Amino acid sequence: MKQSFAHLRQAVLNLSDADADKTVKLFGRESTNRATLLFIARHLAEHLGQSIAYARVNGITPPWTEEAQRRQTR
Repeated sequence: MKQSFAHLRQAVLNLSDADADKTVKLFGRESTNRATLLFIARHLAEHLGQSIAYARVNGITPPWTEEAQRRQTR
């Protein structure tokens, strides 16, 4: 997973403004690289939300929530 995120990050950093507007096929439809990156960001957010819900159902508090709670009690 870390390698996938590192690969995506490097691809974004290497993408020029001109290349961001080039068209590509995404699920058989015309899209742009920029729109594809937005799709990826939205998709990752959905998975993060699912992971948080699954963790909480199983009694696990996400680390960033624990940190926020610690800051509030100071």
